[in-house]
Amino acid sequence: MRDILTTSSVINFLKSLADGDLNLATEFVWLIIATALSMVGGAIGGMLLAGKDIGYQFSAMLGALFAPAGVIPAILLGLAALNFLTNY
Repeated sequence: MRDILTTSSVINFLKSLADGDLNLATEFVWLIIATALSMVGGAIGGMLLAGKDIGYQFSAMLGALFAPAGVIPAILLGLAALNFLTNY
């Protein structure tokens, strides 16, 4: 594992991710992070809204499945706007 993290390509990728450089790889990573966070938030929201009515596990599953449906297009539009603004 130590050898993987010390290769130059991984170090350059982590530096570009930390610096806020937007390229295809970093945008994909930010999309994955945002999707995972939206799934956690959707599960919590589903449990708070409908936990007593349909059960906590089922409402958490539905919330985690439906939350990225609104987040993924918003993240893609936001990343496209940021990429456009940094280039011009």
